[in-house]
Amino acid sequence: MAPADDGYRAEVLRSIDELPPGAWERLTPADDPMWSRGVFTALERGRVGPAGYAYLTLRQEDDVVAVLPLCLFRDLMLDRIVGPHERRLLTPLRRLAPRLLRVPMLFCGHLLGQGHLLADRPLDAPAGRVLVDAVLDFARRERLGTVVFKDFAAPDLGPLRAPLSAAGFFLAPGLPDTELALTARTFDDYLTALPAKPRRNARAKIRRFRAHPDLRIEVLADYTHLLPQLLGLYRQVMDRADQTLDVLDHAFLTALAGADDPSSRLVVCLEGERAVGFLLCLFAGTGATGARIGLDYRLNHDAAIYHNLHYAAVRLAMAAGCRHIRFAQTAYEPKVEMGCALVEQWHAMTHLRTLPRAVLRRLLPAALAAARADALGPHHRAPNHPGKRSSHAAR
Repeated sequence: MAPADDGYRAEVLRSIDELPPGAWERLTPADDPMWSRGVFTALERGRVGPAGYAYLTLRQEDDVVAVLPLCLFRDLMLDRIVGPHERRLLTPLRRLAPRLLRVPMLFCGHLLGQGHLLADRPLDAPAGRVLVDAVLDFARRERLGTVVFKDFAAPDLGPLRAPLSAAGFFLAPGLPDTELALTARTFDDYLTALPAKPRRNARAKIRRFRAHPDLRIEVLADYTHLLPQLLGLYRQVMDRADQTLDVLDHAFLTALAGADDPSSRLVVCLEGERAVGFLLCLFAGTGATGARIGLDYRLNHDAAIYHNLHYAAVRLAMAAGCRHIRFAQTAYEPKVEMGCALVEQWHAMTHLRTLPRAVLRRLLPAALAAARADALGPHHRAPNHPGKRSSHAAR
């Protein structure tokens, strides 16, 4: 437990189940399903990537006023988190001295979604200092040299900017999220409101799918029986991914696949009884997320399975009364064509030692900006610094 500062103290818990009853539900964003207790419980049960999880709690007297989830990577391979150009540059090093690419790293926030500091009110200066000092103390105890506040939108970093800067953290651009505002009354109204070319393309892709009468899309609450097939489809996507920080496994999906959980639904494309594509969808309040996708690339292009899974997810979110749906940080061109806005995100990072910190400060922002530009392609634009006004700042 960290020393007190103006009545604040920090404590690290090793499971979400150790939090006081009701604290998680009170602090998490009501309309972001990625922050449901079920997702974090599934992460703890699975072997998605980190060596372990923890929850830094900030208390004032007996009240939990903030929670920051932590992901511990003992030997993260650096070439898993950079873009394809940087990965090619690192290939000789991976072949000759792979241990040099193993980076002990502490991620703060959410491994799978947008980062948040969960708090019941804006943190004052003493609270921010206690929290940042506690993060660095924990990293030292766990011998994790690199510390990253991962994928935070500018407003979420705001209350922490001063203590982060004082502690030697610097900012680097992350990949943006994609968010579709669901303002149309029906799916047909949504299509009609698209610009002419995206509207024609969407309708053509729907016709392409309908030209395959052996394919159908269903929405399942209990999809446990399909998990072996889903993991195979998911691996096809991950084999083509530029970055593989997290890879979902059987235990994680099993924890979300129960029929009694209304927050999880599987949009699945079936050929007979065989799954050939899926989009895992999560719901909370007025928000939805298309969390992860799997595809049979043998059929995907001809039948436009990718697009039609997303259209089905939009229909499902509309039927559930959602006001927005988010999708993953990949395949920006089709998502922008669907009408998604880009939600800028940032990393705040440092190293516990002075020399590696200086090297990271010099190299990482440029490398991550280049990876971002490669991923966005024609939709690339320089992100606004968190200190500047942004059109997405209120998202």
